[in-house]
Amino acid sequence: MRIANIMAGASMGGAETFFERISIALHRAGDPVLPVIRREADRAARLRAGGLAPVELGFGGPLDLITAPRLGKVLREFRPDIAMAWMNRAARFARPGPWVLVGRLGGYYDLSYYRRCDHLVANTKDLVRWIVGQGWDARRVHHLPNFAPDFAGAEPAPLPAPKGAARLLAMGRLHANKGFDTLVRAVALVPGAHLSIAGEGPEHAALLTLARSHGVEDRVAFLGWRRDTGALLAGCDIFVMSSRHEPLGNVVLEAFSAGVPVVATATAGPRELIAHGETGLIVPVDDPDGMARAIKALIADPRHARSLAREARAVFEAHHAEAPVVARWRALLPSLQPHRTGR
Repeated sequence: MRIANIMAGASMGGAETFFERISIALHRAGDPVLPVIRREADRAARLRAGGLAPVELGFGGPLDLITAPRLGKVLREFRPDIAMAWMNRAARFARPGPWVLVGRLGGYYDLSYYRRCDHLVANTKDLVRWIVGQGWDARRVHHLPNFAPDFAGAEPAPLPAPKGAARLLAMGRLHANKGFDTLVRAVALVPGAHLSIAGEGPEHAALLTLARSHGVEDRVAFLGWRRDTGALLAGCDIFVMSSRHEPLGNVVLEAFSAGVPVVATATAGPRELIAHGETGLIVPVDDPDGMARAIKALIADPRHARSLAREARAVFEAHHAEAPVVARWRALLPSLQPHRTGR
């Protein structure tokens, strides 16, 4: 099966990270894979390190009249069985051809971008239900989950928490959607806890100001963008995901992999991934008090925290490790057939 994976996303992000992971994993499994990406030197270098030969194109705005024909030429030369467009911008430039055109969604996107696609794949069951509810034929909408690396046994990174403090970790872009302001407010209600946030973004200054105003400036550390995810997770006691909107939450899968107990907000992705009280704790969105109570409960009951982490690790091994997920991708994609009418 020859696969062209087309990504025109940002330099950092969950979908972008998984695009790299699955492209390299499918290549390792023996499938010829061509990554076509927006010009991004670091991403290209990582893909090359994984044994791939990425093609970089412009993927510009509405006035970009060059990328679509160049992409078509690249695809005709590669002759893929599957051309997969990741997210809106890639789907806007991708055209039908002698391949099956697949749109890959990791969020509740504007489906008009995908009108030329033969099939759509989504990374959660809730997204599949939503797409079908928008009028897509259920026979052309499929669930393919994400995987996370296996972080078991990673060497812990030294987090900047004082000795004896409960080490909380959060990761993600510093954006309002990620709800880090709620988490900072929650930390103010948990004496003795220290929070490290790995990420960067437009909310950085506002979060610093918020930490100062709540008297927790010395208990909240901003680590910037980090790629040593496994080491960060190995170095923490509790992982917290505070998002206001989260279609999946790759970071939850990464915490499952690392065997770290998770507290997450009741957004779509975590509700699907986490069995409350069994593989993690779910708290309401925008509720610092509820989040603080959940964090305190895990600090006070380490045995329960270990049980949650152990059960989550078992779920990871069965459903979200590389081998079972790649097997599902390699089983589904060859079965997809072109659909040239009735869109």
